[in-house]
Amino acid sequence: MTTLNPKYITFDCYGTLVYFEMAPTARRVFKDRISKADMDQFIADFSAYRLDEVLGDWKPYDQVVCNAVKRTCKRWNIEYRDNEGMIFYNAVPTWGPHPDVPEALARLATKFKLVGLTNAMNEQIPHNIEKLGAPFHAVYTAEEIQSYKPRLKGFEYMLDKLGCGPEDILHVSSSLRYDLMSAHDMGIKNKVFINRGHEPSTPFYEYHEVKDLAGLADLLGV
Repeated sequence: MTTLNPKYITFDCYGTLVYFEMAPTARRVFKDRISKADMDQFIADFSAYRLDEVLGDWKPYDQVVCNAVKRTCKRWNIEYRDNEGMIFYNAVPTWGPHPDVPEALARLATKFKLVGLTNAMNEQIPHNIEKLGAPFHAVYTAEEIQSYKPRLKGFEYMLDKLGCGPEDILHVSSSLRYDLMSAHDMGIKNKVFINRGHEPSTPFYEYHEVKDLAGLADLLGV
């Protein structure tokens, strides 16, 4: 890996670089309806419904989140309160980086062009990117692409816009299901899994695994 010199390092943003606070927000919003003993499973179900919501035709992310909240509440037979899903949507632009990200991302930016491929709306992601503190060559959103990961269209769009092939990028994510499985299917050989505990390792997909972004910078010798 230390000899690898990609033209671009491409990143998933939410969860990988930005601390994705859906779970803490759910704990706060639903603490009066879901017991502490059940909360982890409730959050897992909410996550599953968000994934299911992005697998079809594109729709705005507020609809994705609101639908996922409603479906989770229905599954748990609890009240969905008016506009509750918008609490989650409106919180997204306020989220900042994982503690390990700013220093390591600044190191990477001294040598590599950084690119974001994110399941975000255009109005959201600039606020999050600004908090990362490093320059990005480009950021491509689901709204711009009209498709969410894990569908392949986003990767196709990004490669077309960058004018490069799968061999020219190193894709980095903390999610196998949203990113690295799709990257594998796209023929992207150079992949890094930042294991933040969201998902188990799945070595079949042939990636380098690190525990944080500093580990990526170290692997690349920056």
